[in-house]
Amino acid sequence: MKLVRYGDKGSEKPGIIDEQGALRDLSAKIADITPEALTPEGLAALNAIDVGSLPEVTSAPRFGVPVSGIPKIVAIGQNYMNHILEMGYTPPEEPVIFVKAISSLTGPHDPMIKPKTSTKFDYEVELAAVIGTTAINVSVEDAFDHIAGYAVMNDGSERAYQRERSGGTTKGKSADTFGPLGPWLVTSDEFGDPQTKRIWTKINGEGRQDGNTSDMVFGIAQLVSYVSEFMSLNPGDVLTTGSPHGVAAGFEPPKWLQPGDIIEMGIDGLGEQRHDVIAYPG
Repeated sequence: MKLVRYGDKGSEKPGIIDEQGALRDLSAKIADITPEALTPEGLAALNAIDVGSLPEVTSAPRFGVPVSGIPKIVAIGQNYMNHILEMGYTPPEEPVIFVKAISSLTGPHDPMIKPKTSTKFDYEVELAAVIGTTAINVSVEDAFDHIAGYAVMNDGSERAYQRERSGGTTKGKSADTFGPLGPWLVTSDEFGDPQTKRIWTKINGEGRQDGNTSDMVFGIAQLVSYVSEFMSLNPGDVLTTGSPHGVAAGFEPPKWLQPGDIIEMGIDGLGEQRHDVIAYPG
């Protein structure tokens, strides 16, 4: 299934993309796509719906974040070797974990705002796993049982905040609009093997990132297992898993995002995002 939320910000409705690519309205069946809808019971109920009987949405509405009420975003840094090298990092012996503020979430085609004091605004296309069953101290072998589905995430980054200001990574990753997610959540059964997908970014039509999830240092199952040693992963939680080479910081000179730039990115099977970069208002 491809699950979506569509409509004006703050009043999104639940929807599903049918086999022909049409948007169908789910609001007569469920009130919203919440973490509870991503549990095995919730997904089974959605799978039982005759999608063809649902009303088709013939307009072209805005898409929002595909899950409402996401509890937390756990992010993995330095997880593609070429990205590690372009950033000048030492390859990690264990996954690098940080968090992104929930308030960074925004829709897959919404504008991204350059923060007021930003000087080094960057992009990172990432494969995000969305949890469906609570994971605590799970094994690598059992990790996939805890994933409801996957989505594209842009791990928006302000490198000066991240690397030149004291106090850690989170503040460079958490500005409003720094967490676009979607356009849809694709359930695990439909998405297939998450370690075989092309992942890419274009800026103003120029190819910047072009990699494959097979190049991850730590695979999805390893990451779920690892993170679950230190904290519970609960239904609706987002685990975003690192970015390939080609970020703005990796160029000489760096190609920082500026107002007026257009970001496009996507992952095989998960659709595409598009964002206008705009200046901080006021």
